[in-house]
Amino acid sequence: MDLKDKTILITGSTDGVGRVVAQRLGAAGARVLVHGRDAARGKAAVAEIEAAGGKAEFLAADLASLAEVRRLADAVRARTDRLDILINNAGVGTSGQNAGRQVSADGYELRFAVNYLAGFLLTSELLPLLKASAPARIVNVASAGQQAIDFADVMLAHGYSGVRAYCQSKLAQILFTIDLAEQLKGSGVTINALHPASYMDTTMVRQADVTPWSSVETGADAILNLAASPALEGRSGLYFDGLRESRADAQAYDAGARQKLRELSLDLVGPASPESKTQESQERNS
Repeated sequence: MDLKDKTILITGSTDGVGRVVAQRLGAAGARVLVHGRDAARGKAAVAEIEAAGGKAEFLAADLASLAEVRRLADAVRARTDRLDILINNAGVGTSGQNAGRQVSADGYELRFAVNYLAGFLLTSELLPLLKASAPARIVNVASAGQQAIDFADVMLAHGYSGVRAYCQSKLAQILFTIDLAEQLKGSGVTINALHPASYMDTTMVRQADVTPWSSVETGADAILNLAASPALEGRSGLYFDGLRESRADAQAYDAGARQKLRELSLDLVGPASPESKTQESQERNS
């Protein structure tokens, strides 16, 4: 895919692998929408891209709040009439084995909310824009760390651990990827997920008290492969381990589990915003 003048949103792109991906996309001629929580880091990331001759803007949002996810979608729609690539990269790590259970602004288990539910909502809100820009791509940055979702205790009120919460949230991303790929057939929009690299040298990994043993550059290569490789044109609903197509946990291929997750997610995020509904209506009538 020729990235020149493509508009690309990358969540969690003020640090770690997301920042490297943003820099590379900017250098390739794309217009990069940089997302993060910290304005100073966001401005620094934009300045780096611009200093190298690229184009970038910073959009602030805390993905632990569904209201802010919707505001982020509003900000994207206000700045562009097209979105060629959406990379859902932002996430919360395990924070070590002894991390206590935390909840989002909406009262949901934090890792499920940030790692999965925010991306589910943001993608849903921006789908009309992606469809209008087809061919377009969605990339979900998941993990090889996966654990089957316990639908009787999705919010992990019992037997909580940060590792369990993280692994469940990452598998939820993959279920969502395969489920949405089915719905997007014929639209010109593809969606794939990946484990970029193991224990990259990122803040998330260091906070988990793990010694990094992969570089963010390696992870960025894998993400960019899904975002721009001509070999992935028209291919959707896949899971990659690095640069290699692979298989996720068995639950990802369970249609019943995917339907349960979809219905639960729609219930948790509530009705679509009026802006998203308007765009969808305009798309149907165009």
